[in-house]
Amino acid sequence: MKVLDLKCRQAHCFEGWFASETDFQAQMQRGLVQCPLCGDTQVDKQLSVPRLNLGAKAPRAAGGPDEGSLPVATPSGEGAPATLQGAWLALTRKIIAHTEDVGDRFAEEARRMHSGEAQERAIRGQASAAEAAQLRAEGIPVIPWMVPQALKETLQ
Repeated sequence: MKVLDLKCRQAHCFEGWFASETDFQAQMQRGLVQCPLCGDTQVDKQLSVPRLNLGAKAPRAAGGPDEGSLPVATPSGEGAPATLQGAWLALTRKIIAHTEDVGDRFAEEARRMHSGEAQERAIRGQASAAEAAQLRAEGIPVIPWMVPQALKETLQ
């Protein structure tokens, strides 16, 4: 198993797991490797630190960090982009799990719910910027939220 650190053109960093380097290259050529945040298929490999399993460590003493341990990233520290990225992905997964995808019928379905023609429920779908602006002008609440294609599909 080959675990690679990857980065898209928008500087989103993510991890990819591949059977081999050949598998990674084949998936790249077919456009299957994409950023989970923005869907960009233009990704580059980054320098990675290999993980070596050298056996189990003895449990650490309570009250202090291990010798040589790394600091925990906080929202204001160097790990902020990764922390925010993880939070955004978690929220996006929650939105997908708790909403109905109505696809390109979003504006139509939102209007039907607003007028009482359809049962009110949490929906998501696609609408142009102009359609979203028109919905808001009609008093229909709309929140634009980009859901990457990779999160919409079942992982294989």
